[in-house]
Amino acid sequence: MAPMDLSIEVNGMKFPNPFLLGSGPPGTNAKVIAKSYDAGWGGAVAKTISLECAKVINVVPRYGNLKSRATGEIIGFENIELISDRPIEVWLQEFRDLKKQYPKHILIASIMEEYEKKRWQDITRMCQDAGVDAFELNFSCPHGMTERAMGMAMGQHCDLTEEVTRWVTEVAKVPVWAKMTPNISHISEPALAAVKGGAHGISAINTILSVIGVDLQTLRPKPTVEGYTVPGGYSCQAVRPIALRQVMEIAKAIPAHVSLSGIGGVERSSDAIEFLLLGASTVQVCTGVMLHGIKIVEEMQEGLAKFMTDKHFESVRQIVGKSLPYFSTHMDLVARQKEAKRARAGESSRDNDWGKKDIKDTTAEFTAQ
Repeated sequence: MAPMDLSIEVNGMKFPNPFLLGSGPPGTNAKVIAKSYDAGWGGAVAKTISLECAKVINVVPRYGNLKSRATGEIIGFENIELISDRPIEVWLQEFRDLKKQYPKHILIASIMEEYEKKRWQDITRMCQDAGVDAFELNFSCPHGMTERAMGMAMGQHCDLTEEVTRWVTEVAKVPVWAKMTPNISHISEPALAAVKGGAHGISAINTILSVIGVDLQTLRPKPTVEGYTVPGGYSCQAVRPIALRQVMEIAKAIPAHVSLSGIGGVERSSDAIEFLLLGASTVQVCTGVMLHGIKIVEEMQEGLAKFMTDKHFESVRQIVGKSLPYFSTHMDLVARQKEAKRARAGESSRDNDWGKKDIKDTTAEFTAQ
């Protein structure tokens, strides 16, 4: 039997499968991105870059985890890691090298800059000239750069999201995705602002601002750096229900021509399929790769192919948004339940119900008191 076709076209880009390496440590340089291509990932979003790496200084430790009390499995993960600390000149050369070595593989540049039009347009032109296939605008990093009005500090304000997106789309000749922060009341609002600014796609979600815990021996919050810390970004499987809800909300809000890339707690094929069903056409994985390795994409491809076979889907596109029509309002659920009860009451009077109980008991049930 011929292998299942898992490819999908998004914003004019042909992905061999919908699974993308998410922006972060797994895409921290050309070497690891190349390994992901070789492993079978459908594309990669490089770690976020900016024009000045000198201001990016990471600390150690910068990760913390939350484990299941029952099994010890890591179910939550926090990071206080910053964007790339490598010079943009190095990145640009690596983008060129990757596109030369892997011309058919999708390479997406994640960019983040201060609130200045020239800086955003300069970095867009530089990356574009280096051959990237698309951009992901990081309006969502929850820590580290917010004091410079970058990341989440920008994505929490719809006017800034729209304006900066427009700066980029004015000069971009390739698709532009805007990455949303979950640290906001209504995530569909900045998503729609990005669309108004010309975004071709939305990515969601970035990590959730969090404190992973406190060491009860030292009384210091984790991860502790010289006795102190900052709130960081929460990810891993524990965030998936929140990510699914916010992806669903965006999917129901944005126009049909705008793509959606789902992110949050994906570690296996079943996780990814849930995002597809709720409107995502691609699914990004970052923490899952950090914890389990890049080869998890093998199970993801196998699982998706089996799901499509079992459910008689002929293409990935047919899966996208399939479960969205089943979200409603509480009042509608009440009405549906009442109607179902009336239908069941009607069915209970059918002649074929006789014989299930003693005839006298059935007679009593059907007799008005």
